[in-house]
Amino acid sequence: CGTMTVEGAPYLKPEHLPVFDCANKNGKKGERYIHAHGHIRMMSAAQPFISGAISKTINLPNEATVEEIADAYLMSWQLGLKACALYRDGSKLSQPLSNKSDKKKKTDESAQQAAVVAEPESNIVDLGKLTVQELLEEVQKRVQASPDTKLKRQLATIVERRTLPAKRRGFTQKAKINGQALFLRTGEYADGTVGEIFIDMAKEGATMRSMLNCFAISISIGLQYGVPLEEFVEKFVFTRFEPAGMVEHPNIKSTTSIVDFIFRALAYEYLDRQDLVHVLDKPEVMNTGTDDWDDIPTSLEYDKKTPELSEVRVVGNTGSGKGKAIKPAASLDAVNAAAKSMQSDAPACNTCGHITIRSGTCYKCLNCGNSMGCS
Repeated sequence: CGTMTVEGAPYLKPEHLPVFDCANKNGKKGERYIHAHGHIRMMSAAQPFISGAISKTINLPNEATVEEIADAYLMSWQLGLKACALYRDGSKLSQPLSNKSDKKKKTDESAQQAAVVAEPESNIVDLGKLTVQELLEEVQKRVQASPDTKLKRQLATIVERRTLPAKRRGFTQKAKINGQALFLRTGEYADGTVGEIFIDMAKEGATMRSMLNCFAISISIGLQYGVPLEEFVEKFVFTRFEPAGMVEHPNIKSTTSIVDFIFRALAYEYLDRQDLVHVLDKPEVMNTGTDDWDDIPTSLEYDKKTPELSEVRVVGNTGSGKGKAIKPAASLDAVNAAAKSMQSDAPACNTCGHITIRSGTCYKCLNCGNSMGCS
């Protein structure tokens, strides 16, 4: 790209060079530049006619010292400037304009590539003796060490999209989030793993419908390109926005958003994440009706024979017969009903959306520990 300067150009007299002076030195051979004091004096001449500060950068060369920068600030104050912005050439990692060529950098990259190609024989690995995991680790190490970006782009295209069969299985789940109906549909591969999702809601409007449709498509494409469902679950669970609150679902009873519910349901159905649901499915009965109950093994075996009533020795007397009758303890169903009636006015937690319980005059969330309603 040449010398990047007019200094030393033929037929150009030395007295003409100041016309071409710039804020910084130009090229490797350039020596001339406008001093910082020139910038400051020019701004001070215009400052009395401007109500605000002047938006102009005061350029300094790369070799500028701290003392020179302090002197520039002091001079700006003495000449009445309302503000000044100093910039030392090369002080940032990247800048819009540069006065040096990157030819040397390209030469260094070529030398580095040659060094990678001329690898010593001691580092050569017999790929046939490696396991699949060791082979992947070795390839990853070599790709990261290589400066060839074209190779990296070619490797990125190796990941192919795993399309679903035209006829596939899946499930449709209906739920209501705070009264808002929601339908979640899935499509599965032949091995039972999820490969696509569909989200439908009623009365949500065109914008919400389109956003949910685009979100479902993006998740489906990610699943088909090999993104693990676990990554989506960890990323989107506990996302919070309306509608949120109580859920009409056999396993999930409260949610913080539509997205939170969707990935809780997917995690429970396909990853068996029981920690993300509130109610587990009832265990299946061992006797399905075709076997005799006596043939079913029991986990409780008694080594000692239960004593008969005649073998129990009575200690004490019969008493005077004036004792008061003990009232029967309340049944478990009655206790649960009473507890439920006490919690009928308990609101949903404003932090995580789970139902709260009464704690004195307050309401406490057992999920996140938040306390509500206290003055």
